[in-house]
Amino acid sequence: MAEGIAKKLLPEDIIIKSAGTEAQGVNANAIKVMADISIPISHHKSERIDFKDLDNFDIIITLCGDAKDKCPIFDSKTQHIHWGIEDPAIFVGNENETYLKYKEVRDILFDKISDFKKKLRNI
Repeated sequence: MAEGIAKKLLPEDIIIKSAGTEAQGVNANAIKVMADISIPISHHKSERIDFKDLDNFDIIITLCGDAKDKCPIFDSKTQHIHWGIEDPAIFVGNENETYLKYKEVRDILFDKISDFKKKLRNI
């Protein structure tokens, strides 16, 4: 979801890569809530972080505790930002509750990426 939102909101000259500590398929609930705001992500692929490439990025944003805990120490030129956002994939609830959790997380991501965009203008 974060990749889809970032690619929609951030300038095209920013290279956006999304990866997790484990490669998994794109969650059907994520696809659904993103389609609700006209951002298609069904074509996205889940990739695993290649730790040897992390120092090639200017900014790395981790989203949940698992990613923060498993990420290595970054090169001094790499800025690391952590947004402690609940992983909706581990939420337990019925179909409607799960949809609402994904929607909640999507909206949090949208707000955080919108704020990040404003900060980029000031750098």
